[in-house]
Amino acid sequence: MRYHTLIRNALIIDGSDRPGYPADLAILDGRIARIGDLSAASAEQEIDAAGRVLAPGFIDVHTHDDTVVIRQPQMLPKLSQGVTTVIVGNCGISAAPVTLKGDPPDPMNLLGERSMFVYPRFCDYRAAVDAARPAINVAALVGHTALRSNHLPDLFRTATVDEISAMRGQLRESLEDGALGLSSGLAYASAFCAETDEVLQLAQELTAFGAVYTTHLRSEFEPVLEAMDEAFLIGRAARAPVIVSHLKCAGAGNWGRSPQLLAALENAAREHPVGCDCYPYAASSSTLDLKQVTDAYRITITWSTPHPEQGGRDLSEIAADWGVSLLAAAERLQPAGAVYYGMDENDVRRILAHPLSMIGSDGLPEDPFPHPRLWGAFPRVLGHFSRDLGLFPLHTAVHKMTGLSAARFGLHQRGEIREGHWADLVLFDPARVRDVADFKEPQRAAQGIDGVWVNGVCSFAQGRANGERQGRFLPREGDLRPGFASAG
Repeated sequence: MRYHTLIRNALIIDGSDRPGYPADLAILDGRIARIGDLSAASAEQEIDAAGRVLAPGFIDVHTHDDTVVIRQPQMLPKLSQGVTTVIVGNCGISAAPVTLKGDPPDPMNLLGERSMFVYPRFCDYRAAVDAARPAINVAALVGHTALRSNHLPDLFRTATVDEISAMRGQLRESLEDGALGLSSGLAYASAFCAETDEVLQLAQELTAFGAVYTTHLRSEFEPVLEAMDEAFLIGRAARAPVIVSHLKCAGAGNWGRSPQLLAALENAAREHPVGCDCYPYAASSSTLDLKQVTDAYRITITWSTPHPEQGGRDLSEIAADWGVSLLAAAERLQPAGAVYYGMDENDVRRILAHPLSMIGSDGLPEDPFPHPRLWGAFPRVLGHFSRDLGLFPLHTAVHKMTGLSAARFGLHQRGEIREGHWADLVLFDPARVRDVADFKEPQRAAQGIDGVWVNGVCSFAQGRANGERQGRFLPREGDLRPGFASAG
């Protein structure tokens, strides 16, 4: 048999959290056709891996790429670091189903301006992704804040019975059309006033579908354990798996508490399917939140609508130039975005290394001066944390961004290198792979990513995208609950 592509002499790390093994791999009709000694086989395209690692394409489980995958379908920030699938709709904000009555409320503005929200039904968004033919695959959650913006004229209160009913109807329709589940962002002012019962009633729609509940907790600061308890309560009541988004100990007063958080996660996991995602940096990024303005750590402004010239500068420098307090400067910059250097590196490492954690970038593609995680999260895990620091073996690093992620989100026949699975693949040099993007120059492609295949087609090679765009929308397939038992 003649194959489409043959990758010879690879060290295959298959995504299952087992050490790699040497083998050849053949691709035919978009799928992995054979793995083994294929010295007698031939193909239209043949690549000598020369001992480099061939892994499943990375799955970015926490993104805000909702609208950019349609407007900029080449998706270079993700493709260049080996990502072949993104999960959008996190933190309670999604592009669909949305019908805006004005400008998008904070933090929905992280996804773009009002003109970018043109998907009143989830099926409209799904069709738009397929029509755009992005370079990578897309799966989507439905945002709680997005639903609130559709039905609540005032976001600074909890929803009424009728409003909850209307939101449940939209969520149910979206789940029928392939949404992965519901996300919330209860820390943001636009959702903070939602009582637990409001979210719990929405989450009950997940039960019949076996869909997932992901949450940006109500607090990542001092009350973080109480916020985790709320998330687990909602998940148990809805019999829905829970994923805590970007688990962290935020704020200087919270540093060193990661053992407590991880113990709470483990305790919950004994009785209910739970997990978390995290990004490999000790700095976060979001909209500029006046409640988080402090002199305890550095804050960098990433964008400002009234003062775009201040993007890339520290808030303390701006305040000094203007001769005002930090809070006064932050108020003058609004609406704006910021990077907060508010975590402790040891906490980041503990959470990254925990078996229940997956990798997600949480990158913000709309930021003119983005956090470097947008371009560097996955190579940073492979290079800095696995190879250089020895935080975990390379095969575990790969598992946290492939097999574990695919199982948790029900991305069938993806996330592991097996015969018959879709050929989403990344070829990288384990000795060279590293993130290059940093906080001074955040928009720089990683090194050591030598090839990326999406649905069997090479889309990135020799340090550049080749123009191939073979991604597609990935609907939820079946019950997601078993993925936690098999992969946790």
